[in-house]
Amino acid sequence: MFLSVFDMFKIGVGPSSSHTIGPMVAAARFLDHLRALPFGVAGLRASLHGSLAFTGVGHATDRAVILGLAGFVAETYDAERAEAELARIHAEGTVSPDGLGTLQFVPQEHLVFDYGPPLPGHANGLILRGTDAQGDVITEVTYYSIGGGFVLTEAELAQGRDTDDGPPVPFPFHSADEMLRMARDSGLTIAQMKRRNERARHPRRDLDKGLARIWQVMTDCIDRGLASDGILPGGLNVRRRAKGIHEKLLAERGLNLTPPHTINDWMSTYAMAVNEENAAGGQVVTAPTNGAAGVVPATIRYWLDHVPGASTARIPDFLLTAAAIGGLVKFNASISGAEAGCQAEVGSAAAMAAAGLCAVLGGTPEQIENAAEIALEHHLGMTCDPVKGLVQVPCIERNGLGAIKAVSAASLALRGDGQHLVSLDVAIETMRQTGADMSEKYKETALGGLAVNVPNC
Repeated sequence: MFLSVFDMFKIGVGPSSSHTIGPMVAAARFLDHLRALPFGVAGLRASLHGSLAFTGVGHATDRAVILGLAGFVAETYDAERAEAELARIHAEGTVSPDGLGTLQFVPQEHLVFDYGPPLPGHANGLILRGTDAQGDVITEVTYYSIGGGFVLTEAELAQGRDTDDGPPVPFPFHSADEMLRMARDSGLTIAQMKRRNERARHPRRDLDKGLARIWQVMTDCIDRGLASDGILPGGLNVRRRAKGIHEKLLAERGLNLTPPHTINDWMSTYAMAVNEENAAGGQVVTAPTNGAAGVVPATIRYWLDHVPGASTARIPDFLLTAAAIGGLVKFNASISGAEAGCQAEVGSAAAMAAAGLCAVLGGTPEQIENAAEIALEHHLGMTCDPVKGLVQVPCIERNGLGAIKAVSAASLALRGDGQHLVSLDVAIETMRQTGADMSEKYKETALGGLAVNVPNC
């Protein structure tokens, strides 16, 4: 099993990796499918199913599909150009992706929200179709956005999620137990093993540049969030709070008047800054998802700005360790809120952040595994119940608490020797089972929990 650090940490746009980035990726893949056909199409159609239908508007899924079919991709997303193109598409009813000419696509008619039962493969399903001049469907592909911006076709999903056709890697661990055994046998850290796996697929220079780019986008996102105020879009009238909290923390600094627990406010405001940016549709890094994008960068920023001896030179070790843990969770359970609730998003992010922090603080592989387990265990059962389907309430604050739990988990693990009762593998399997048992109301459908008990109009 191999999932690259660049699979776990993708640069994209808010507000959701599964509902925004994933559908945009699916649209780009469908355009490639059309370009490979021996015949042309005259128009496009799209239908959204399951969670993509129920919370699609709040997660900007409709915008993502429209822009994706117009040729936009998350990595180079230009918000100003996107807004202009959206207005044109709605006015003219056409898209013109490269190499396919001008195609009929009237969003009001040709983008359907299907509120019936979800498609069989996953809660996040969409079907993209190409039509002839008469409007008859002549080709279609079903896609599933399985969390974190990962997209599989119906056929790929049927083949199995662990399909990996790339070159072999030297440390192909499928479980935390295997990971620890390989670390003991090799004498390497988790980050060193992960780096060697990455080097089997990526040149060293590309790997180093890619890791630096991930952190740059993360920290830039924090800085933008700390500098921005106002009301977030979507109709809930949620105020940005990170800037105000940060300004108060800066004013109090050095006055020796604040209690020690104020450090939690620093962690929270870093995370909230990211998730406010995400809610506003800004550029973020999936970590492992957009809804949980604030936990890992907030934990890194806390370490850099508040822990003596921290150095940016160790950030690659943090990210590689975190990616190794995230890969185990994704492979053996889920990182999708629509599949397993928020335990799969913020819970996974907290486990990744705890492991990364433990690593850069000198933890052994056993202590790192313990840190990840503690963080994940204490998110088990957490529901995904976004008010009005927006990635705002409870998502923004929840990232702050996820970062606090991650730091606490790393600290507890470092106080021990790595021996503990509940293994990370057991916690991951428990999360998978809990997600399978969880009512659909609490899996990113906005049909239960806070979503129905908080007035959202």
